[in-house]
Amino acid sequence: MTLSDGTITLRAPEPSDIDRLYIWENDMSLWPFGSAATPLSRHMLSEYIAAYDGDIFSSGQLRFVIELCGKGGAVGTIDITHFEPRDRHARIGVFVEPASRRACIARRAIALVMAYARDVLGMHMLMALVADDNEPSRRLFATSGFNSCGRVRSYLRRGRSYHDIIIYQVLL
Repeated sequence: MTLSDGTITLRAPEPSDIDRLYIWENDMSLWPFGSAATPLSRHMLSEYIAAYDGDIFSSGQLRFVIELCGKGGAVGTIDITHFEPRDRHARIGVFVEPASRRACIARRAIALVMAYARDVLGMHMLMALVADDNEPSRRLFATSGFNSCGRVRSYLRRGRSYHDIIIYQVLL
């Protein structure tokens, strides 16, 4: 399955993405903003891609690789996770490599995923959990049509301190 708006394409992970995914997944400076807490090997990523079937109804998640149209090569990822088929909601998370930021790539990817979630999956709501000190992500979701609807105190542990998250949601 491929989704595109003419500027970016969202596609399933391919074996050729392993080297980039390996760098991104093992960048410890990004771990506080996601759920990673241990390094991943190339072998683990290879097995993940080989087993990936793109069936959100069985796995509860989808991963798309973001690439620029006509340029090839991954510039980021966008995920739908924690999918609830009965209630038709899920979480969304996006990552764009630093060299490709500030080009509206993440906003375009979110718009494509929102349309796909609504039109293909019949979803009702997407939610993003954003660290309260992650101002770029807070702006991204707010300008992508998500509304701030709550705060969870001391949700993220970074070293010896805890940080709040802001819950953003959009009804599709």
